[in-house]
Amino acid sequence: MELSPEKKIAGVLAPLFALRGKDDLGIGDVAALREFIDWVAAIGFEVVQLLPINETGADNSPYNAISAVAIEPTTLHLVPNSPPDLTREDFDASLADADLPSLRRGAVKYRQLRKLKRRLLEKAFANFSAHAGDERQTEFQKFCEQESAWLRYYAFFRALMEENDGSAAWDRWPAQHQTIESARSWLRDLPPERQASLTCRQEFFSYVQWIANEQWQDVKAFAEQRGVALMGDIPFGVSFYSADVFARPDEFMLDWFGGAPPEPHFKDDAFTQKWGQNWGIPLYRWDRMRANKFQWWRERVRAVRRVFHLFRIDHVQGFYRIYAFPWRPRKNKEFLPLDGQQMLERTGGRAPHFVPRDDDTPENRETNKHEGEEYLRVVLEEAGAARVIGEDLGVVPEYVRPNLRSLGIAGFKIPQWEMHNGMIIPGQMYERLSVATYATHDHEPIRALWIEAFQQPPSSTGQQARTTLEKIALFAGLNSEIDQLDFEKDFYPAIIEALFRCESWIAIIMITDLLARTYRFNVPGTKANLNWTRRMSRSIAQLTSSRQEQKRMQLIRELLQKTERT
Repeated sequence: MELSPEKKIAGVLAPLFALRGKDDLGIGDVAALREFIDWVAAIGFEVVQLLPINETGADNSPYNAISAVAIEPTTLHLVPNSPPDLTREDFDASLADADLPSLRRGAVKYRQLRKLKRRLLEKAFANFSAHAGDERQTEFQKFCEQESAWLRYYAFFRALMEENDGSAAWDRWPAQHQTIESARSWLRDLPPERQASLTCRQEFFSYVQWIANEQWQDVKAFAEQRGVALMGDIPFGVSFYSADVFARPDEFMLDWFGGAPPEPHFKDDAFTQKWGQNWGIPLYRWDRMRANKFQWWRERVRAVRRVFHLFRIDHVQGFYRIYAFPWRPRKNKEFLPLDGQQMLERTGGRAPHFVPRDDDTPENRETNKHEGEEYLRVVLEEAGAARVIGEDLGVVPEYVRPNLRSLGIAGFKIPQWEMHNGMIIPGQMYERLSVATYATHDHEPIRALWIEAFQQPPSSTGQQARTTLEKIALFAGLNSEIDQLDFEKDFYPAIIEALFRCESWIAIIMITDLLARTYRFNVPGTKANLNWTRRMSRSIAQLTSSRQEQKRMQLIRELLQKTERT
């Protein structure tokens, strides 16, 4: 697709799991995504931004995946004949004891959902395996050969997870499983029938990835037909408990864990305010990766390029330097009450710091910039025609954004954060090579801020919400005295038009802000029960037929036309 920054466009960010399709099994899937693409295309949007689609672990976080390449199986649409190996009989039998109304109601119920979709995929795989020698078997073998660089160790890792009660915590497995070399030796020493069984399980996990690849490439082609570009997401890091770290441990630091520095204004989490965000991702040994021409990063980029027309790199400044903790996130509660000296006593003198070096000297800044640019050029080289966007939010070194622009990588503009000398920067002063949005998946929706500021008893969070809204109002050309404004008639139309009117190449609206909803998908730095589980209250079909939503989307359509973004 032609995605030149010369043409301003607009899009919607929506977590796939949150979408409700007409016949989903309790989570948004590629069929729901097709419905969503149709809906946004009719309004005039030309981009759909998604969160990472990599296979997730026990915490269900798309930013803590157990594989940097493998696709999350719950994104697959499973109905009779989709995949082709799933018969109506097998489908009905698998769903005989499933409580679909319960699965579809409320939040995503990952445990039950994964069990159900696994059962359906295993039925399909059994049927597929029974037809040896046909054309689809040949296609499958071709896929396995083409993707062997990552698929073989991923499938082996998944089979070992099954051997260990579904746990990805490889450092807690029996000793013979804890490294890929010892696990392969263990496999060779098993009786032939056990070897055959484990080989079959590896083929099953490879089969699931083959089907996932087919379904996602189909939805990409569908989006192109509707004139909509799909924007993917590559997290900077990967889970410590991932197939990648298990198979390639020499390319990761396993005793330091990446995150972000302290943020005193972050009110949702005391640990983040005091120590920072500890994501628990292992750091990279860039020298080892350089030795094999960054093969692992090239595999990641090729995988996302197959499915998406452009992609965002989460925490892109991690390429330049990343904040590191000498303890795992599970110990955060132990460190929260400690002072600096107590922390050092607990860690043996190791303190959180920037890796590979801080930015305290001109020499360090220049070296960090030079190395970050080297790594990003590898990403750009592998991306080819796919456009790259860098999430450059938070505490950003002064050299990062100019360097990203020099590489042709668009950065982010959060209007309420874009300030100069205490003043909100007008949207007409934004660089064209940028993406403007009021919120990411981590932010509180604007309607929720409005309720906190004006419809609840006075509080510190309410005052913070009001301050944010006042900044957004100024960006939109409204008076900061917003007490008397009506949200629907005055505030909402003005802020959406201001976002569309800014000079940024892409204007993105979070689905909750587009629909003026209050629910939130993630609270950073926490393990809240609702993180990554909250679904839209209405299905896409209901959004299409609702008079209220039709009226709102007519306004959006007119604003897109007025600001020449469609």
